[in-house]
Amino acid sequence: MVLEHLFPEDWLEKKAWYAFLLGAGYSIVAIIIAKTLFPSDPALVAVAFTSLLILPELYKLFSIEERIEDKEKSFSFKELLKDNKGFIKIYLYITLGIFLVYAIAGLVLPSFQVNQLFREQLEMRGASGGATFTAPLFIEILLNNWWVLLACFLISLLTGDGAIFLITWNASMWGTIFGVTARNAALYSQANPFLYLAIVLAIVLPHAFLEILSYITGAISGGVISKDVLLEKFESKRFKEVFNYNVWLFLIAVLILIIGALVETFVLDNITIYKDIIMQSYMV
Repeated sequence: MVLEHLFPEDWLEKKAWYAFLLGAGYSIVAIIIAKTLFPSDPALVAVAFTSLLILPELYKLFSIEERIEDKEKSFSFKELLKDNKGFIKIYLYITLGIFLVYAIAGLVLPSFQVNQLFREQLEMRGASGGATFTAPLFIEILLNNWWVLLACFLISLLTGDGAIFLITWNASMWGTIFGVTARNAALYSQANPFLYLAIVLAIVLPHAFLEILSYITGAISGGVISKDVLLEKFESKRFKEVFNYNVWLFLIAVLILIIGALVETFVLDNITIYKDIIMQSYMV
C-alpha cells in the first residue's frame, strides 16, 4: 500500500503523539468518504475506512515489536512492559484521536446529521440506556468487556492486526455516546454542552482508559503471535519463547480488564452527577 511507504518505519515510535493526529485525521477523512459513498448508512463504513487507513502503520509496528521480542533472552515483567510501552502508547494516541473526533461531532453537529452519520453507535446508547446502577452490574460489565477482549485477541491472532476494527468501533461508539449525552443533557438544563462533555469525560475516562488499554494489550498479544507464526517454525524454541511472552501479555490484559470493570461499577454506583446527566440526556 502507498501509505505504508510515506513515512519511515519507526516515525511513530519516535514521536508517538503524531498517532493522535493520525487517528483524528483518518477518522475525519473516513467519515467524509463514507458519507459521500454510502449516504444512507455511513456509520460502520466510516469505522471500516478508518481501520483500513490505519492498518499500514500497524503492520510496521507489529513487525518492529516482533523483532524486539526476538532479542529478549528471558522473560521478565520489566522487559515485557518496556518492550510494549511504545506500541501501547501509539495505539492509545490513535484511539484518543478517533474518540475525540466522534465526541466533538456528537456534541456540535445538528441532531439529524448525528442520527444519520452515527446511527449504529447511537443504537448502542439506546441498548444501554435502561441499565440499573447496582453492584451486580460488575459481572455484566466484566462479561461484556471480556468478550470484546477475547475478540480482539482472536481476530489479531487470525489476521495479525484486524482487531483495529473493534478498537476503532469502540472509540467511535464511546465518543458518539458521550458527545450526544453531554449535548442533550446541556440542552435540557440550558447549560454549556462543552462543560457537560468535560464533566462526563472526567468521570468516564479512568475506566474507559483501562478498558481500551486492555483491548489494545490483547490485540498486540495476538498480533505478535500471528506474525511469529509466519516467520518461525511452529515448534521452534524461538516460537515458544514469543508465544509464552505474549500469553503473559494477554493475562496482563485480563487483569487490566478486571480493574476497569471494578472502576466502572464504582462510578455507576456512586457518582450521582453522572447518573443525573444520563437521565437529563433522555429528557430531550
